[in-house]
Amino acid sequence: MYEYAIAWDWLMFAVRWLHVITAIAWIGSSFYFVALDLGLKKHPALPPGAHGEEWQVHGGGFYHIQKYLVAPANMPEHLVWFKWESYVTWLSGFGMLCLLYYAGADLYLIDPNVLDVSKPVAIGISLASLAFGWIMYDLICKSPFGNDNTRLMIALYFILVVVAWGYTQLFTGRAAFLHLGAFTATIMSANVFFIIIPNQKIVVADLIAGRTPDPKYGKIAKQRSTHNNYLTLPVLFLMLSNHYPLAFGTEFNWIIASLVFLMGVTIRHYFNTTHANAGNPTWTWLATALLFVIIMWLSTVPKVLTGETADAKVSASQQPFVTAEAFPKVRDTVLGRCAMCHAREPGWEGIITAPKGVVLETDGEIANHAREIYLQAGRSHAMPPANVTQISDEERRLLVAWYESAISGEKTQ
Repeated sequence: MYEYAIAWDWLMFAVRWLHVITAIAWIGSSFYFVALDLGLKKHPALPPGAHGEEWQVHGGGFYHIQKYLVAPANMPEHLVWFKWESYVTWLSGFGMLCLLYYAGADLYLIDPNVLDVSKPVAIGISLASLAFGWIMYDLICKSPFGNDNTRLMIALYFILVVVAWGYTQLFTGRAAFLHLGAFTATIMSANVFFIIIPNQKIVVADLIAGRTPDPKYGKIAKQRSTHNNYLTLPVLFLMLSNHYPLAFGTEFNWIIASLVFLMGVTIRHYFNTTHANAGNPTWTWLATALLFVIIMWLSTVPKVLTGETADAKVSASQQPFVTAEAFPKVRDTVLGRCAMCHAREPGWEGIITAPKGVVLETDGEIANHAREIYLQAGRSHAMPPANVTQISDEERRLLVAWYESAISGEKTQ
């Protein structure tokens, strides 16, 4: 059974790697086409129906690209679709959500001090929120309210602020940030799956049938693509934030998340404006820097954490780790070799908050993080970093024996 923990960890690594690979492909192609679209040049010699063209050089060759606002007169023999990057990014991201936050809901998803619910209820809330987010967003976009893009974007921002606050009232701070990112990413990928690609298929079908495509389909797809463009950078921040407790583990975490969306707008506004040759709005970088300084301030004033507390509960599945005969020795090892960093008030110089928000000061906290201790400090030498606390090989063997005996039900000294 203890080998299962190693296999599970490698499975999470594989899915995370796939997620990063496909996300790079999706974001790269998305940003490229936005820049291409904004930089198109018009001139009288363009073919009928062409909206603009661009000459580019890359990798030793020249590329001549033309865009048709609706569609060309005839269907091209070879047409490249950009869709699987989005689909696999979402699927692999959802896989990570299942492997880490659903399978480890007692530790990563549920905070009894925020909302004390069972694992099935917490997972149900998570799934329902992702589905509700897309349905609500899609209905607003399709309503008359969505005809004004500026008004729509402002309204969507305030909805995201409310959602950010709501998630912090349901889950751990870490899970709240992750879910806000998943909420936004679900909207982005659903835009591709339910709106952009189907609309493009309608245009292709019209071309094949000899009909003149309706330009409304391209207009709708462009609106959703623009939303995706401005939401991408905040999603990246939220996905990376689980490594930085100062982002997710403070009292004003929902405000921090809200400001991140504004930073995404200011950064993308700069690039979109320059790609369109419409100016050089350098003020956006000052605005972004000021927002980031505000975020830094909010993360430390006041210093009130929303994560695990000193009386962290031990789930039934983790109880064998506390009752194991070797636990007293394990507790002494963890407190002596790990707790100077993994504490509510770390004693290690330069560390002001527990890495990844993992606190190892009580029996409950040690038991709840047993698998991580086993993998990071027992089966591997990842922790402590550079073995700065001089944990011995004997102590590492103790951690391994403790975890494996608790899993198998055997006794160890």
